[in-house]
Parts: sequence; C-alpha cells; structure tokens
Amino acid sequence: MQARTDPATDQAAAGLPTLGDVQAAANRLAGHAQRTPLLRFPELDRRLGCRAFVKPECLQITGSFKFRGAYNKIRTAEEAGAVPGVVAFSSGNHAQGVAAAAALRGVKAIIVMPADAPRIKLDNTRALGAEVVTYDRYREDREAIARGIARDKGYVVVPPYDDPAIIAGQGTIGLEIVADMAQLGLKPDVVLAPCSGGGLVSGIATAVKAQHPAARVFACEPRDFDDTARSLAAGQRLENSGPARSICDALMSKSPGLITFEINRRLLAGALTASDDEALSAIAFAARWMKLVLEPGGVVGLAAALQGRVPRPVDNIVIVASGGNIDDDMLRRALDKAD
Repeated sequence: MQARTDPATDQAAAGLPTLGDVQAAANRLAGHAQRTPLLRFPELDRRLGCRAFVKPECLQITGSFKFRGAYNKIRTAEEAGAVPGVVAFSSGNHAQGVAAAAALRGVKAIIVMPADAPRIKLDNTRALGAEVVTYDRYREDREAIARGIARDKGYVVVPPYDDPAIIAGQGTIGLEIVADMAQLGLKPDVVLAPCSGGGLVSGIATAVKAQHPAARVFACEPRDFDDTARSLAAGQRLENSGPARSICDALMSKSPGLITFEINRRLLAGALTASDDEALSAIAFAARWMKLVLEPGGVVGLAAALQGRVPRPVDNIVIVASGGNIDDDMLRRALDKAD
C-alpha cells in the first residue's frame, strides 16, 4: 500500500513554496517588518462565541501585509544578482509595499496603478519615492504595461501574489500566528485571511498547515469576486466575469494565480464571502469595538465571521485584518451606515 503524504509536506515535490522558504523569508524580514501582535477583544469573543484573535496587519509598514512579500522578493532578487530597479502592478497596498521595500534597499521603483485607486494609496506610493504610471483597470492590461516597462529598463518585476518569494514573505504572518498562539498554550483551529489572487492566504496556509495539519484555513473574498471559492469548488481556476464592482478595491483580481491556486487547492478548507454592506459594517465594528482602522479589503474575514459563516465547531479563531489604507470618505460612510 502506498503511504499517504501530508499535503503541506508535499509542496516541495511539486516545486511550491514550503515552510522552509517561509522561515528563510522571516530571517530576511527580521528587523525590517513589524511583528504585529495577536489581539483579543471581549465583544468579538462574545459575538463569535469562541476565543477570537485578530492579527492587525493594518499596523504593518505602509498599513498592510504587502510589505512582507515585497521586501522578501527584492532581497531574493538581490541575492541572485544586481537589481537596477523594480516594477510592480497594484491597486495600492502592494504598490506601497514595493515602494517602501525598494526605498529601504536603495533601488528605483515604478508602480502601475489603476487611475481610480483610492487617493490615499496613490499619494502614499508617490510619497514613498516611487514613480506611478496609471491605467484604466477595466480597459487596459496592467501586467502587460508593467512587463513592457521591465523589458525596456531591465527592471525586476515584483508581482502582487503569484510568485514564490512573495508567497513566502506573506507566509511569515502564519509563522507569527502559530508562535504567538503557542505562547498562550493554544493552537489555531481556524484562520481567516482576505484573498484576491491568493498570495496572502496561500502563504499563511503553508506556514500554519505544516505545523498544525488539523487547522482549517479559509480564503475570504468579496461576494462578487469569489473566483477562489468557485475555483476550489470546481477544482480548476475560474475567472470573475461581467461588470461587477466592489468597495474592496484590494480584492478584485480576475482569477486565482497559477502558483497560489496549486497551494490553496491542497491546503485550504474552503472560502467565505462577504458583501460590500457587510464589509462596511465590519469596518464600523472594528473602529468602535477594536479601535482599529481597517479598509474594506482588509476586513472581509472579520465581516464573514461576524455574519456567522465560519463552520463550527471552533474554539480558537484567528482573523487576519490585512490592511488599513482607507479613504476618509469611505470610513465616514461605514460609520454613518452603522449609525
């Protein structure tokens, strides 16, 4: 009889990032990224009926988890040779992460961003020293624009999610979750992470499942951009289609990544969704009960949990709040709606 293999340890054979890659990324990030805490709030425990922990990546450098993957990618590229500059494509959080990481490493950065990205993200990216090239997200191909710039200038492309070094960098969140839970004598039963192309949740799942195979990791998406949920159900990558819109601007990828989906189909327990209205309610909840400022894309895991969508039983749940780069008008909208 052929021995059964653990999906988490099977990743090396498939050429996918492993726990070792995540640990190497943690070494590169040491002293550069914030080690965000696990926070607990009595009202959240009460609402969810279990021990609930929040991992506030809104407190990370540039206000989102994206710095982790961007820095690891640039450092990995430098280890392989000279890096004259980097180019990335992003709705905003990855843009800021790449800009900040490039500034720390002293390399030039060009970021291709949608013209309708939140003003705070455009302004912050420029303030970090990057050059911004805008495009129409509904009519133009951001990847093609970025790769053309990289080809012409000899720059290194820093993708937002579908890259082993990016995934490993985001996976350091999972390492910290496991270590901090262990300090409390606990294990994570469920981990919720926002999902667009899948870099964050695949990295977290790689780190968590390698150490706690029984843990259930769920991708969390906007209701109208549920490509990961549908892809997992179908067993193949599916695209979002039609004229859908969402206030969760950070979670609007067309489809799961090639690498990220290969990891996620092996490791994830499933995917949960939240509507825009539910995201607004979760933003207001976070501001009032948790004293955290979260953006729509960063709050979908919290929104899904508050709506009772996490499968039971669960004793310990960890919710990754992935970013806090929200425009003032959107924050007011969320608070006014709650009123």
